[in-house]
Amino acid sequence: MRIGFIGLGNMGGPMAALLLKAGHNVTGFDLAQAALGKLAAGGGKAAASVAAACRDAELVVTMLPAGKQVDAVYRGAGGVLASAPKSALLIDSSTIDVTTARDVAAAAAKRGFDMLDAPVSGGVAGATAGALTFMVGGSEAGFARAQPVLQAMGKTIVHAGAAGTGQAAKICNNLILGISMIAVSEAFALADKLGLDRQKLFDIASKSSGQCWSMTSYCPAPGPVPAAASNRDYQAGFTADMMLKDLRLAQETARMAGSPSPLGQDAAELYQKLTAAGLGAKDFSVMYRFIANASDISLK
Repeated sequence: MRIGFIGLGNMGGPMAALLLKAGHNVTGFDLAQAALGKLAAGGGKAAASVAAACRDAELVVTMLPAGKQVDAVYRGAGGVLASAPKSALLIDSSTIDVTTARDVAAAAAKRGFDMLDAPVSGGVAGATAGALTFMVGGSEAGFARAQPVLQAMGKTIVHAGAAGTGQAAKICNNLILGISMIAVSEAFALADKLGLDRQKLFDIASKSSGQCWSMTSYCPAPGPVPAAASNRDYQAGFTADMMLKDLRLAQETARMAGSPSPLGQDAAELYQKLTAAGLGAKDFSVMYRFIANASDISLK
């Protein structure tokens, strides 16, 4: 397929590379010249603008920082809605607020486009390996049409429902992840102080009621899970800054929906303290180091 790909950063770049590997023709645009050069070196075509990237596309994928950028790229002058062929399928894989996702999808529908919100889980490692999870909101027909392209980039692809439900699923998933990572970090920091061997705690809790992904697949304490970021000086797969962004998004969404989120609020405040301490560029599992090295952490 002829694919326009807009946003070639830490996530978008590897995703576009997978599409090229699968045999698709990818024309990409990014504000960073280095990202465009990397796409071209991998066999893609660098475009000079959003309009040029999607002008002849059968499908357009966007991976952008936030709702503001998504709205501008789609609805702005020279944007996707003004430039892509009406037959093109539009897929936004950014993580943004549900309201913006639904507003942009509605604007796309008025222009005759089928649009999906398809945020991902799996971080840079998942994007590089083609092992992402896609949470997709939009029409059944659009989802069916997108499947071959999404399968080139991900391992698990789930249709969550109508427009905006992909973003809802991502927000809820990362709310769970952010909170559970803090709980696991607290437990291992406490075990250290009580003289309980980390591996022993892992062997017990990973087979007991404390079991969760934040422990068994991504243990924040160095040692028990060799592949975890904690054993690479917390080299980021998913940064603490990104987790803070998602937790803030979850709190904004919860307030709009009238749904209490007390632990989510505390988690966001704790990640704010972590990033203020200069750890924002580290993997979000650096929460363990932050807690273990703190003499006191107050959310008051």
